[in-house]
Parts: sequence; C-alpha cells; structure tokens
Amino acid sequence: MMSRPQFVILLGFAFTAVWIAGDFSDAVLCMIGAAVFYAADAYLRGELDLEEVNQRLSQPRGRR
Repeated sequence: MMSRPQFVILLGFAFTAVWIAGDFSDAVLCMIGAAVFYAADAYLRGELDLEEVNQRLSQPRGRR
C-alpha cells in the first residue's frame, strides 16, 4: 500500500504532467509540481515548520 506522502507526490506529478504534456523542461516542471504538493502535505500534517525554515534562510552565511 502507498503511504500518504507517496500518494501526494504521485498526485502532484500526475496533475502537472496532465497540465503540461511535453518535453524535458516539462518533465522538470513535473518534478517541481510533485515537490510543491509534497511540501504542502508536510505543512498540513505539521511536519514542516515554515518559521524554522525562514529563520535558517535569514541567518548570515557564516552562522549556518
């Protein structure tokens, strides 16, 4: 059986593939679409803390 994150990735990929249908650059867009759907699902499940991501990205480069 497929896990929820796997299903969401598949759904995002299929949605983007049907929306575009084309060549290599379109395949890259499908991967981006799958990543966006996965991130949205992780956020909705509470596994992705956007405040923590924002803090990490806003730190000066030497402090990472």
